[in-house]
Amino acid sequence: MTDKEPKSTRETPMLDHLETGPWPSFVSGIKRLRDDHPSDRVNDMANDLLGQLEHSYQTRKGYWKGGTVSVYGYGGGIIPRFSEVGDMFPKSREFHTLRVQPPAGNHYTTDVLRDLANSWEKHGSGLVTFHGQTGNIMFIGATTENTQHFFDDINEYGFDLGGAGPCVRTAMSCVGGARCEMSCTNEHKVHRSLVNNFTDDVHRPALPYKFKFKVSGCPNDCMNSIERADFAVIGTWRDDMKVDQDAFKSYVATKGRQHVIDNIITRCPTNSLSLKEDDSIEVDNRNCVRCMHCLNVVPSAFSPGDDKGVSILIGGKRTLKIGDLFGTVIVPFMRLETEEDYERIVEIAEETIDFFAENALEHERTGEMIERIGLVNFLEGIGVEVDPNMVSHPRESSYVRMDGWDEEAAKWFERRAEAAAGGNA
Repeated sequence: MTDKEPKSTRETPMLDHLETGPWPSFVSGIKRLRDDHPSDRVNDMANDLLGQLEHSYQTRKGYWKGGTVSVYGYGGGIIPRFSEVGDMFPKSREFHTLRVQPPAGNHYTTDVLRDLANSWEKHGSGLVTFHGQTGNIMFIGATTENTQHFFDDINEYGFDLGGAGPCVRTAMSCVGGARCEMSCTNEHKVHRSLVNNFTDDVHRPALPYKFKFKVSGCPNDCMNSIERADFAVIGTWRDDMKVDQDAFKSYVATKGRQHVIDNIITRCPTNSLSLKEDDSIEVDNRNCVRCMHCLNVVPSAFSPGDDKGVSILIGGKRTLKIGDLFGTVIVPFMRLETEEDYERIVEIAEETIDFFAENALEHERTGEMIERIGLVNFLEGIGVEVDPNMVSHPRESSYVRMDGWDEEAAKWFERRAEAAAGGNA
C-alpha cells in the first residue's frame, strides 16, 4: 500500500458482487490499480474504467465504439476503443488496446518482462493479458497520444505490433522442443520463417479477412491449430512409434493390467494397441492415427518415430458464415531438414495468401472459400497436386468430387513410378 491521499472512488455495487464468488475476480485487479498504484494517471484511468463498467451493468449496454488509431507507418495492431459516455468518465474516454507480437514459443527473460511492464505503466493503464486468444500480448488501455509513445519505447528493445483487422494475424507456436519430449520439428524456426516473411501483411491490412498461422510441434496440437488456424503446421512422424517394452512392463506392474486396459488399450480410437500375456504391448502402426493418448499417458514407454516432419492443414476457423471448420490436410507429410524445406513452407503460404486475397469474398475465411469453390480448385490455384494421402476415406470428405477420383489417383501413382524410375537411373 502507498501513503498517498485517498481519492474519491466510483461506487460499484454490482461489480463488488463479482468479487464475492470463490474465484479470483478481474474487478479486484482493476481496484488494485486504482487504489495501490503509485501513478495518479493509472489510478484515475482505473477508477473511471470501473465507473463505466458499472454503468454498463446498470443499463445493460456497451459504450465502447471503434475508430481509427495507428502508429506511424502501420495500418493495424491497435484496437481503438472510444467511450460513448466519455463525459461521464473522462479519464477512460480513450482506452485503446495494443497487440504486441510475442517471441516464438512464448519464451521470455525476466528482464524483458520487466521492460514491457515498465513501458506499459509509463504509457498505459497497466492492464496486460499474457496472452490473448490471438496469441498477442494484449496491452489494454492507452490514450491515442500514448499509443505512439509506447510503440516507440518497446520497438527500441525489439518488439513489434501484432495483427488486427483483415490482415495476416500474429502467429503462435508451442513451447516445442525446448521443454517437450513429443516435439517432432523445429516449431520456432517455422514460426519465425513465416512471421519474418509476412511482416508487411501483418502491419498493413489488405486481405478479405484475417489469416492465421499456428505451429504445433506434435499431433497433440497444443496451439489448437486444426480448429483455429487458416494455415496450421503440425509436427508428426510417418514410421513406427518407438516403444520401450521394459518401461511399459514397469508401468503395468505399477498400475495393474486392468488399469492399463481401461485407460490405454480400450481408449485407442482405432484399436491399434494389444496388451500381451507377458505385459508387453503390441502396436498396429498401420492403423495408428497419432491421437497421442498412449504417448501422453506413458511417455516413458512410447515416443514418436524417427522419420519426423510436418503436416500442413488449411482452413480451420471458428463460427462465422458456415459454422466451425477443421483444417483440411493439404500436405500430408514433408520433412524439414534443409533451408529449402523451410522455404517451401513459406512458398505454400505465399501461394495460399495470394489465392485467398484474389478469390475470397469480403469477410470470408480461407476454409469458407475452400468450401465454396471446392478443394480441387483450391489445390490447383496454389500449385499443390492432389494426393490420395490427403484423406483417409474419400467418401466421407465433402470437399472431394468422386467423379474423376480414380483418374486422379492413377495419375498420382504414375508420377510416383516415374519419380522412382528417375531416382534409379
